Amino acid sequence: MMDIKKLGYAVLLLSVLVMPVFALALNEPTPPIGGADSGIDLTEIQSIIETIAKFLIVVGVILAVIFIIWGGVTWMAAGGNDDAVATAKNRIKNGVIGAAVVLGVGVILQTVAKLVTRTFFN
Repeated sequence: MMDIKKLGYAVLLLSVLVMPVFALALNEPTPPIGGADSGIDLTEIQSIIETIAKFLIVVGVILAVIFIIWGGVTWMAAGGNDDAVATAKNRIKNGVIGAAVVLGVGVILQTVAKLVTRTFFN
C-alpha cells in the first residue's frame, strides 16, 4: 500500500513540474528569419534565454509554494511535537526565502535586459 502512495505522490509531483512545459508548448513556432543559410542572430538567442529564464522562474515559484504549503500541512499535523513544529517552521521559512530569491533574480534579469536593450528609460 505504501508503494502505491509513493507512486501517487511521484506522479502528482511530476505532473505539477511538467505542467508549465505544456503551457509553453501552445505557442506557435516563429519561422526562421532569412533563408536556410542564415545563422542564429542575437534576437533569437535573446528570445531563447528569455523563454528559459521565465520557465525557470515559474518552476522556482511553484516549488516555493509547494514547500510553503507542505510546511503548513506539517505544522497542522504536528500535534504538539516540538521537533515537527520546528521542522515545519523551517520549511515555511525556506520556502519564503526561496520565493524571494527567485523573484528577486527575475527582477534583476528583467532590469538588466531592459538596460542592455536601452528600453528601460523609454
